[in-house]
Amino acid sequence: MTAPFPPNASARAARSGSPWIRRWNDAPASRLTLICLPHAGGSAGFYRPWAALTPPEVELVALQYPGREDRFDDPACADMGELVTAVADAVQPLLDRPYALFGHSMGSAVAWELAHELARRGAPGPRRLFASGRAAPGTAVTGQLHRQDDDVLCAELFRLGGTSREILDDPGLRSLVLTAVRHDYRIIETHRPRDRPPLSCPIHVLTGDADPELGEARSRERAGGWADLTTARTEVRVLPGDHFYLTPRRREVVATVLRRLDPSLSPTADGR
Repeated sequence: MTAPFPPNASARAARSGSPWIRRWNDAPASRLTLICLPHAGGSAGFYRPWAALTPPEVELVALQYPGREDRFDDPACADMGELVTAVADAVQPLLDRPYALFGHSMGSAVAWELAHELARRGAPGPRRLFASGRAAPGTAVTGQLHRQDDDVLCAELFRLGGTSREILDDPGLRSLVLTAVRHDYRIIETHRPRDRPPLSCPIHVLTGDADPELGEARSRERAGGWADLTTARTEVRVLPGDHFYLTPRRREVVATVLRRLDPSLSPTADGR
């Protein structure tokens, strides 16, 4: 079992050297770490704009899954278990300070599985888990989109928003995007979460009021199922928007996360 609190030298090496880890702000004096998990087909770069809104007390870290951007040639993970094991290996050296997990859509399920995997290893648990745009594991509706043709996948991306038509109209870009999307949809659609004891950290659910995956009405039902997955408090924040509400509402989302992490934190001057 890997020690939960590694030496500082090992932590620094992992932060700079892991192909899974992207750091989006220079925070040498940070006292908290925010670890962000992308949506299906998404990349670590989705969280890069958050760096301008994050104060120096918080180190902003995002995970780069294989099969996209600079990791396009890396083999995709076969299933959720393989993905979470690799993510846990990558982030465990970063847990030498309090941290929180933020996952959007598929990333929220990865964050939940990650919290349990880290607990299994004896690592410290997250201070908070932020679940965005998806009902709780075991209650979220899944399908077989990963088995469908490209036109069906494109229609799904249009339904959710967040992917411009110009990208999907370009044959080269379309192929790159759909390859990553299909890999990730296979992972999330074949995910069968095991029964586990609830977490002990608060869970904060964020979603758009018009999100087809987790809209305002569904989020009121036991916080989209998330309230059953922790013994601590569960909160819900509904913002205007669709599945990718957090892009136009970026400042509000980051401000919410910072306040829940520590009430003394506030967005940087660039984010006000």
